[in-house]
Amino acid sequence: MSLFKARDWWSTVLGEKEEFDQGCLCLADVDNSGNGQDKIIVGSFMGYLRIFNPHPVKMGDGAQPEDLLLEVHLREPILQVEVGKFVSGTEMLHLAVLHSRKLCVYAVSGTLGNVEHGNQYQITLMYEHHLQRTACSMTYGPFGGVKGRDLICIQSVDGMLMVFEQESFAFGRFLPGSLLPGPLVYSPRTDSFITVSSCRQVESYKYQVLAFATDADKRQETEQQKLGSGKRLIVDWTLNIGEQALDICIVSFSPSASSLFVLGERNLFCLKDNGQIRFMKKLDCSPSCFLPYCSVSEGTVNTLIGNHSSMLQIYQDVTLKWATQLPHVPVAVRVGSLHDLKGVVVTLSDEGHLQCSYLGTDPSLFQAPVIESRELNYDELDVEMKELQKFIKDFKSQGVWPTTEKEDDLEVSVTVSPNFDSVSQATDVELGTDLVPSITVKVMLQNRVVLQKAKLSIYVQPPLVLTCDQFTFEFMEPEMTSTVSFSVYLRRSYTPSELEGNAIVSYTRPTDRNPDGIPRVIQCRFRLPLKLVCLPDQPSKTASHKLTIDTNKSPVSLLSLFPGFANQTEDDQVNVLGFRFLGGSHVTLLASKTSQRYRIQSEQFEDLWLITNELILRLQEHFEKQGTKDFTCSFSGSLPLQEYFELIDQHFELRINGEKLEELLAERAVQFRAIQRRLLTRFKDKTPAPLQHLDTLLDGTYKQVIALADTVEENQDNLLQSFARLKSATHLVILLIGLWQKLSAEQIAILEAAFLPLQEDTQELGWEETVDAAVAHLLKTCLSKSSKEQALNLSSQLSIPRDTSRLKKHITLLCDRLAKGGRLCLSTDTAAPQTMVMPGGCAPIPESDQEEKAVEQACSAELFANHRLLRQESAAPEVSALQGVFE
Repeated sequence: MSLFKARDWWSTVLGEKEEFDQGCLCLADVDNSGNGQDKIIVGSFMGYLRIFNPHPVKMGDGAQPEDLLLEVHLREPILQVEVGKFVSGTEMLHLAVLHSRKLCVYAVSGTLGNVEHGNQYQITLMYEHHLQRTACSMTYGPFGGVKGRDLICIQSVDGMLMVFEQESFAFGRFLPGSLLPGPLVYSPRTDSFITVSSCRQVESYKYQVLAFATDADKRQETEQQKLGSGKRLIVDWTLNIGEQALDICIVSFSPSASSLFVLGERNLFCLKDNGQIRFMKKLDCSPSCFLPYCSVSEGTVNTLIGNHSSMLQIYQDVTLKWATQLPHVPVAVRVGSLHDLKGVVVTLSDEGHLQCSYLGTDPSLFQAPVIESRELNYDELDVEMKELQKFIKDFKSQGVWPTTEKEDDLEVSVTVSPNFDSVSQATDVELGTDLVPSITVKVMLQNRVVLQKAKLSIYVQPPLVLTCDQFTFEFMEPEMTSTVSFSVYLRRSYTPSELEGNAIVSYTRPTDRNPDGIPRVIQCRFRLPLKLVCLPDQPSKTASHKLTIDTNKSPVSLLSLFPGFANQTEDDQVNVLGFRFLGGSHVTLLASKTSQRYRIQSEQFEDLWLITNELILRLQEHFEKQGTKDFTCSFSGSLPLQEYFELIDQHFELRINGEKLEELLAERAVQFRAIQRRLLTRFKDKTPAPLQHLDTLLDGTYKQVIALADTVEENQDNLLQSFARLKSATHLVILLIGLWQKLSAEQIAILEAAFLPLQEDTQELGWEETVDAAVAHLLKTCLSKSSKEQALNLSSQLSIPRDTSRLKKHITLLCDRLAKGGRLCLSTDTAAPQTMVMPGGCAPIPESDQEEKAVEQACSAELFANHRLLRQESAAPEVSALQGVFE
């Protein structure tokens, strides 16, 4: 038996499919028995009024028939029940029942029974008020300091307070600026009504101010009320709590002081009579109800807080004293005296679970038996541990893992149309005069079993956009087929980093043990055609950036590789093709007539990626169709790391600029609010004072804020484009490293995971610090030279670096170690220092930072040896010279 579980003293379930809320529960001696025993009064939205007097024979018993004193159907929804001195001429307690359009006050009386069925109870209507407005909640108390009787205040849905002096209606007042009704409570000590408005601020109104304010014969705003018909309704004090309130309660722990408790959506506030905060407590779980009451410790208040995790927590001020588990989520909680048992906690759920419980635990008479003590044989344990480790290692090496049937649950196939849409679906494009085409993609889903809540999400790389990227399906029967189609087009004027898209389907499959279903995900990748972002163009004779790809097969005609980009009539130019991206940049592709080489050249380094990748993929498809299996590509030039580092610096500079602009914008916003406060103070002053050019300063600050906001948006747009170019260049560098060192698919996947960890770049977590941590991890694990490097610990917190020198040094060092025989892997067995094959003339990997700096300069000079030659060669205007290189 758990200590932190509510002890069930008495419980029952009210009705069938009835609904309840926080105002539907009340505890009081409603029949005026005088014995100090409370009765439980419950009203439901179905109109049933029930009164209970629990008498369990033993702890945890359910409700007996004689526990229900009264059950009557009032035929209208019951919003709230309260007990007080509501009838004039007597101080007896009466029951007030609030309906949506009516307030009824009843007298509850009992008649001694002459037979074994017990006493009989009935209710008598004392009076009722028909309401002109729809009611929301009510509160009661000795308004205006009256003695021996309670007045009732009803809050309507449209924000009107209606005060009833028992059998007669007193007045009605609209709260200024009311939009939605909030919790309402009356404070007898200050004679004021306290509520939480839709502006998320606590407001206090004096009863005398309400009584002498303008009549609410029609709804008017405070500024429009006429002074001749009454005083203006002015709030006594306000406090902005920044969230909506669930309930309000007032507790008086001494005759001279009281505390106002406000239960918010995330916090508990305790306020003084004048609206100042005594304390506040941030809650761990979303609360559902609460009840403050006086503590045994002087000057402190205990608070019962129920939450949506079915927990009831007891706080003493801000300190958690106890937590207990309930069988339901409470919407109302009360504490009373039932059957000579004081401090019984009564909770009510929205489905009608009514429970009386107490805290603590019941004594347990169980004693654990004495465990036999025997000495451990450590030799046998070592042998058993080695056998188990060997079994686990063999099991992993076989790759035999229990497979699921998710592939059989759902089949996803994607078909990309080979032709453009007859009518382009491109809207809101920013590509100048180019006609932007769109292409249709169809996704077909076929299920084998019944699936629930299947959701299809499609993702493509920006600036590619989709006409629709979210679809929802319900596969109620097996062997159903659903097909959806959407169009893809280029919206912005820069090149996407990839032409691949991803279709992801998330669904739930119900099982015998879990009828709600087990969540599963299946994905399918598709490739968009190059012509979606590229047009044929005239070849360029000069270019700043060039790459040469070597193959082991004779050159293939570019006309057969790129049929949509070549002119068949020009037979002498089939070895040269020109491409123009829709953004405006140009790329030229040349194929050698004699050697087995292809050259790609462009003015922008990142634009080489898509054409290079497309060339390699089409060459592989071409030789696969011919049945050739030994086709390979290679790269023998120097890695273009200098151009790659320039793109990194551009991206990092935009991030730094964005951080500075946001700081400056925050400073201007603070200045703008400070000037506003000064102006408001001047305007509210009864004696006008000169503005001293504050209006001019406000206007100038406003213009600066607008200009800075536009600059921040422009920088964010530039950062998005820079990140796309950086990803394209990163893909190209990874491709060249793979061709340069002939890396396997697993090793290339490790490089992609290290260099492309983010889909989006933000100020909080950027590309530079993430890649630096990943590359440093590779250098200290699989590419480490000694155990000294493996012992270095990486920083556990990523933050934006001061510059990119460390990142560039790590990337250069990674390429250098790959060139000297390093092998990429993630297995822990191969993380030990490796024996690298050192080519002739190569220096060892440095052990210290000074040696590392020296090697960095040396390897940079070696890697970029041919870079000057390429730049000098690009200055010469020739196509014939290029052909001479290949011939």
